[in-house]
Amino acid sequence: MRFRLLRRRLTVSAPRMAVRSALPWPLRWFLLALMLGFSAAVALWAFEFGRSIAGLDAHSQEELRQLRTEVQRLRDESQQQQSIANTSGSLLLAERTALEQLTARLRQAEAENRSLREDLGLFEKLIPAGNDAGGVAIRGLQAEVIAGVHLRWQALVMRTLKNAPEFKGQLELVLAGVREGRPWTHTLPAEGQGLQLRQYQRMEGVFDLPPQTVVKTVTVRVLEGGTARATQTLALDGATGAPVH
Repeated sequence: MRFRLLRRRLTVSAPRMAVRSALPWPLRWFLLALMLGFSAAVALWAFEFGRSIAGLDAHSQEELRQLRTEVQRLRDESQQQQSIANTSGSLLLAERTALEQLTARLRQAEAENRSLREDLGLFEKLIPAGNDAGGVAIRGLQAEVIAGVHLRWQALVMRTLKNAPEFKGQLELVLAGVREGRPWTHTLPAEGQGLQLRQYQRMEGVFDLPPQTVVKTVTVRVLEGGTARATQTLALDGATGAPVH
């Protein structure tokens, strides 16, 4: 009988056995999660505690603050240097422009000075050796008729005495010719301008001729108190209005 019972338990026909846990599975998972969380918290606390003991965290924070301060200082210095460079560039450009303008003005002044020296040398050559009684002379009288209706003229009045006092007078222009087949003469002051010079003065003007007028001579006179101090006459070609050489 006992042998049969033992054989039933050891063979396939033996009854099945089920092993059941004393705790339900939700409670087991909760306990496992709680254990893992506690272990992680302990590990993190140990790491932070060890780092604080070694002084690594405070040192890193201080280094970070120093690096940020240094970066900000370098950034400010870079902006300041850039601003100084821009200002220096603007000042340099302004100085270069001013220098170019001064150089151009200097060249213009030198050219004008050379021209004045040349004119002065020419005028000195034109001064006659003998001194005139009035000390005034007329040089370079030019005149021409333009389109038959305008007379353009110019003359150079100069002193014949060196270091002479200032001369004050009037330049008178006398035109002579034919108008409508009859003799014609016209006198006019130099565009209503007086004459005042120490060395020389260039006088010029344009006169509108009356219709059907042919100018044959142009005479320029320098007057001082009604007295003629210098006179010069220029003959014109009645057909062309150009000077007769």
